Amino acid sequence: MSSETIPAIDVHAHFGRYDCGRPDLVNELMTGDAATVAERARTANVRLTIVSPLESLLPRGKADAVAGNRNAARIVAATPGLLQYVVIDPRRLETYQQAEEMLALPTCVGIKIHPEEHVYPIQEHGTAIFEFAARHRAVVLSHSSEKNSLASELVVFANQFPEAKLILAHIGCGWDGDHTHQVRAIQQSRHGNVFADTSSARSITPNLIEWAVREVGAERVLFGTDSPLYHTSMQRIRIDHADLSDREKRLVLCENAERLFDLSK
Repeated sequence: MSSETIPAIDVHAHFGRYDCGRPDLVNELMTGDAATVAERARTANVRLTIVSPLESLLPRGKADAVAGNRNAARIVAATPGLLQYVVIDPRRLETYQQAEEMLALPTCVGIKIHPEEHVYPIQEHGTAIFEFAARHRAVVLSHSSEKNSLASELVVFANQFPEAKLILAHIGCGWDGDHTHQVRAIQQSRHGNVFADTSSARSITPNLIEWAVREVGAERVLFGTDSPLYHTSMQRIRIDHADLSDREKRLVLCENAERLFDLSK
């Protein structure tokens, strides 16, 4: 069976207005409301998309994570095909209380953190974040391997709190141009609770995804798009046409996420 027929699960997407200090056209192109993100997913045969609100992340250092979480709970519940992460900004203690409440909702399946956009070193807040996640046996999706969010530092917390699960975003992303950060961190994990997603713009680099699968196994790689920043179908086709076996593609596209988030039903 061709992998194009596999209903995929996108573990890393967003919705809302992109506001990143770039020219207006760039912000406009990377903006997409929940309905747009869901429609692009349907076009690419993505059955579920797990989003976090851009309102909770941007603009850098000034985002209102509390308002974004509140709005996302309403919008995602009303948009078929979407699930959500609750965003924890450890500088805003209210977001922990929101996470406490929202993780009990059927549409909220994990926690999103972004040390870069919220402007804090993960070493300063990682213990509190992962202690909370472990208590809830939650999945944490983190932007990774810019200077505030080094994968090598994030994996330390995943090792300390094995009840939590960590997804390192953006295979190939690195502040220093090193494409290996996420994969090397998985290799340093001790409990099988660390994964990485394909949502990086770097994923179009020939053989990068294939190399990651060879290094850590397809069981540790998850499909992600970073929609609406990147085009869903382009990211999907990258996996469909990867030099991977049919079994490996199925793991990456859906089965790993089904197990991790208990989405097989």
